[in-house]
Order: sequence, then C-alpha cells, then structure tokens
Amino acid sequence: MSGRVGVGEVTRVAELANLELTAEETPRMQRDLNAILDYVDQLNELDTTGVEPLAQVSELGPGGTIGAGGPNTLRADEPRPSLDRAVVMQQAPETNGEFFKVPKVIER
Repeated sequence: MSGRVGVGEVTRVAELANLELTAEETPRMQRDLNAILDYVDQLNELDTTGVEPLAQVSELGPGGTIGAGGPNTLRADEPRPSLDRAVVMQQAPETNGEFFKVPKVIER
C-alpha cells in the first residue's frame, strides 16, 4: 500500500519537526515514511486475540508473563528525601540561587 504519504505531507511533518529537508532528502523521507506505514499495516494484520494489552516492555515478568515480578519489575514508588537545594546550587556551574542556568538550545 505504498504512496500514502505525499510530498505535501512530508513537507508538513518536516515543518512540524522544525527540519529543513533538501530537495534530495524529501523523496527519501517520503519513501521511509511509507515503509513505516506499510509495516504498521502488516502488524495490524496479526491476530492478537487473547493477547493482553501491554503499555511498555518493563511490565513483562520472567518468561514474558505480564505482572509476574522478577528482574523487569519496577521498584515500589516510595517517597524519599530530596537533595538539599543549597548544596546542589553551590555545585552548579551557573545558577541564580533557585534555578540552574543553561544555554539556549532551541532557536526559532
């Protein structure tokens, strides 16, 4: 089912992602996006009857069972004391005493 994503859609996705695609990159991106959509179509054809939904892989326990505990189970979420702000701010390279100062990394 190739050709579902046109050049216009590629241009729009690039714009939303703040990417500047060259004339050579646009067809390649179109091909890649269509390949991804084709693969999703293949996955949608699989029979998943009886397969329990999974939000993330870390929910799997030993032997691939869901919620069975083991090495892939997350630790209990328990409150713990935070770091002392004054000590952390003293170690920061740049701070205003309350927040870290970092260089701007996104420009529009």
